[in-house]
Amino acid sequence: MNQPSHGYRVRWLGVAISFYAFIAIGVAEGGLGVLLPSILTTYQLTPATITLLFLSQVIGYLVAALSSSLLSSQLGLARLLLLAATLLAGCLGIYAVVASWPLMVATGVLFGLGIGWIDAGINTYLANDQRNADLMGILHAFYGLGALLGPAIATTLLALALNWRQVYLVFAVMVGILVLALLWAVVTQDRSLTTKLDTAAPSARASLRLALKMPVILAASLFLMVYVGLESSLGNWAYSVQTISRGTPELVAGYSVSAYWFGLSLGRLLTGRVVALVGAVKSISGSLALLTVGLLAWWLLPGQLLSLPLLGLALATIFPTTIWLMPQRLPAHLVPGAISLMTGLAGFGAAVIPTAVGWLADRVGLESIPVMMLPLVVLMIGLHYWLSQIPASSAAPPAS
Repeated sequence: MNQPSHGYRVRWLGVAISFYAFIAIGVAEGGLGVLLPSILTTYQLTPATITLLFLSQVIGYLVAALSSSLLSSQLGLARLLLLAATLLAGCLGIYAVVASWPLMVATGVLFGLGIGWIDAGINTYLANDQRNADLMGILHAFYGLGALLGPAIATTLLALALNWRQVYLVFAVMVGILVLALLWAVVTQDRSLTTKLDTAAPSARASLRLALKMPVILAASLFLMVYVGLESSLGNWAYSVQTISRGTPELVAGYSVSAYWFGLSLGRLLTGRVVALVGAVKSISGSLALLTVGLLAWWLLPGQLLSLPLLGLALATIFPTTIWLMPQRLPAHLVPGAISLMTGLAGFGAAVIPTAVGWLADRVGLESIPVMMLPLVVLMIGLHYWLSQIPASSAAPPAS
């Protein structure tokens, strides 16, 4: 009787740390959109030049994409996550004190590494065991909760006359709590996260090489790269669109960005039920249709604020459901390499696409940003249709 109880406790300790880790990275990423205008003013930047901060993260994301499955197989998940969280906390601490814009840009590499390793490691940890399928949507709901808290915390602290550097110090403390939790897991050798991920058949390196050669993995990776780029573009630029272009009061605009992330969190909490009712593939199809409607409303009806939470709700199921489908579409030994590549390229999209949007908006105006999102949705619809034609693995349950 004691053994099952212990196994249950061990599993949920790892899940609890995973959930908080996603809150922490959500706060770190979600808060940036509200802080962008302040950073623009401090360093006298434009929407184009501030995107150098996004670009600097690309290097970190790419390294994380190519190395996460290899490192997790050698170090164990807890040590990899401890390294990633330490880098992320250090990066946010540097943001809080650095006076040099080039140094802040260079520090973005640490940000990309930290976010990328946490994202890939935890997604693989949960997706590798299909008993955790119901937890995938909840995991990403916790990211949405963090991304909701980030703008809300930043808006509130700015309204209380704190500056953006002090906001980043608060974010660093929140990630620091994750560092302490992971340090405890490593020191006590808690089995919930210290077990090395099963990447031995074939090796993690061979799994990643095979992943790079499979069209289904490349298409799914491109799909998530575009998706996360769109999600990040909305999170990063919506506040600037609302305040600078549309004249929305700063407090209202800040909390409307939090409403966007609230819609994302709510949708991800409902992901398991929606997938159970209509299937994974149809869930993504419905999300893409709702996403199109939300973007048209944000573009054509600029005076209303309901489109932002609607967009969050539309985006909610796409990422966790796509990750959850991969063990059904692939042999088990390819899943770690596939998820490493998918989450790494997703992080790449989170840096590159908002950067491209910023450069274009600098030339044609911030009001063009809602229009720029529509071609991305069209590309996602095409990729989703192609992926939906691929049958599930014979060893796995049906995809829809």
